[in-house]
Amino acid sequence: MLVRLLALLTVVVLSPACVSAADDLPNILWITSEDNGPELGCYGDDYATTPHIDGLAKRSLLYRTCWSNAPVCAPARTTIITGVYPPATGSEHMRSNVPMASMMKMYPQILREAGYYCTNASKEDYNLIANGKVWDESSNKAHWRNRKDGQPFFAIFNHTISHESQIRNQIPAANRIHDPATVRVRAYHPDTPEVRKDWAQFYDRLTMMDELVGRHLKELDEAGLVDDTIVFYYGDHGSGMPRSKRWPYNSGEHVPLIVHIPEKFKHLRPEEYRTGGKSDRLTSFVDLAPTLLSLIGQKPPEWMQGHAFAGRHDTGPQPYIYGFRGRMDERYDMVRSVRDQRYVYIRNYMPHKVYGQYIQYMFQTPTTRVWKQLFDAGKLNAAQSRFWQTKPAEELYDLESDPDEVVNLANSPEHLPIKNRLAKAQRELALKIRDIGFLPEGEVHSRGADSSPYEYGQSAAYDLEAIMDVADRASSLDSKHTASLIKDLSHKDSAARYWAAMGLLMREKAGIAVGRDALRSTLNDKAAPAKIIAAQALAQWGDDEDSKLAIPVLLELAPIDQNDVYTSMLALNALDAMGARATVVAEQLAKMPKDGKVPPRMGAYVKNLLTKILDDLKQ
Repeated sequence: MLVRLLALLTVVVLSPACVSAADDLPNILWITSEDNGPELGCYGDDYATTPHIDGLAKRSLLYRTCWSNAPVCAPARTTIITGVYPPATGSEHMRSNVPMASMMKMYPQILREAGYYCTNASKEDYNLIANGKVWDESSNKAHWRNRKDGQPFFAIFNHTISHESQIRNQIPAANRIHDPATVRVRAYHPDTPEVRKDWAQFYDRLTMMDELVGRHLKELDEAGLVDDTIVFYYGDHGSGMPRSKRWPYNSGEHVPLIVHIPEKFKHLRPEEYRTGGKSDRLTSFVDLAPTLLSLIGQKPPEWMQGHAFAGRHDTGPQPYIYGFRGRMDERYDMVRSVRDQRYVYIRNYMPHKVYGQYIQYMFQTPTTRVWKQLFDAGKLNAAQSRFWQTKPAEELYDLESDPDEVVNLANSPEHLPIKNRLAKAQRELALKIRDIGFLPEGEVHSRGADSSPYEYGQSAAYDLEAIMDVADRASSLDSKHTASLIKDLSHKDSAARYWAAMGLLMREKAGIAVGRDALRSTLNDKAAPAKIIAAQALAQWGDDEDSKLAIPVLLELAPIDQNDVYTSMLALNALDAMGARATVVAEQLAKMPKDGKVPPRMGAYVKNLLTKILDDLKQ
């Protein structure tokens, strides 16, 4: 018996699964920067000055096409931390606060269970409420040096020096090294001194960020850990310049991704890995968590929706990558996008809203302000004007011939097969992940109140196909669907009624002319979102009698002290869309409270809306 026991112990001790973490597991270092796409020397941008990142690329693998899935920080980071698309978890909206499904974990929790010391310095900005402790340390003091002896680490160092806010502030003279006169102004921007200055300072900030990247690489080298550490560098979404950040074009989604896997861990390299090489594989942020787990030998859980692009569970290249846009701060919108190696397809579900909706934070950038001023003065060409106009239902861009995405090919007969293929891919993903973004934001929370939005979305109770069908017809802008949308105002599902009302709103006076009676009836709907959109349609595009019936509904649902924040914001956006027609209620709006009980991180949105509406009415 003793001999058998000793033999068994010997097998257990020598089993590969029981070798110490320090022997088996790589250290993993992520260096991230905010608000920059691939405006780097190693990506072929001759205007950029980024020697440290370029040096890293020379000894690593550079991914030519990585998307952030979301073109703004909070939902992009939520994608990364879960490996799940935020439209599936209800967390697509900027600075939302959504319960996480009970069986889900944020990836650092899984790494910690595997023995890793996990640190984050320091931005989190997740739209999901974590189930339990996520990081060993998440602060400005977090560092891999604080781990136990021999313990493998996973560490993030995030840099805000390239953030949108850093484009518009003062910069030391010694750091102003890029000449505004030689910067490339994108085709959608006006060529003005303000725009050139902002672009040049953006590149200056990238050089400053590059210096910080160099410091982290030097720390690793001085500690003798270069051969033991896998290094990722990436930006968190497109540049902070307007029509990059916040927009699911390639300009808003395309980010740099550079991965260094040392020789010691060459068995974890993807097939295409070459030192100093470049990969055409399509990758995106939803793939990062599965890839991390694959690199430490763990199979990603089934609920993760991304694909590992390295490690033992590499799933191989994928044909498409996907993007999305939901509420941006105080402004609602819904956009989905998809790209392959060459084309970008964009599906606008709220085409009646202009691209450049007024977002208080975005308008602090000089480029945004001068761009809008020139549009109002009629001094822009067609490509430059488009950002301030309403959207088409569909957009298609050829990135080879049109890298700035200003020539919409959606109506080109020659490109119809391409558009249909990409549109099919976008729809198939929405159905596969059970895209809960087709619900009004308030219903994302109310319907998932007993569990989580994700779990509700995965259940049979969520009639996604029916709701998507109404949303597709509504946002197509095709008049042949108007009659069916009027019927859908009586649909059993409140989200379908919301989209039906929006479909008539999108058709403006023509929609009101034939749908007036049904819209008036919808003013009594039990669901606030359908009621608000019906009221907006009547108040914005109807006659005086329509306005008299509709405006009291909006005034009832707008005050933040009497309604939840989602209802209040939707109603205030509707009142704002009325323009001068809202003058008759200026006094009531001025008396509304600007503060109330709202979820964390959403405190300023109602205030921003009320301030903007009242300022416009004064003019």
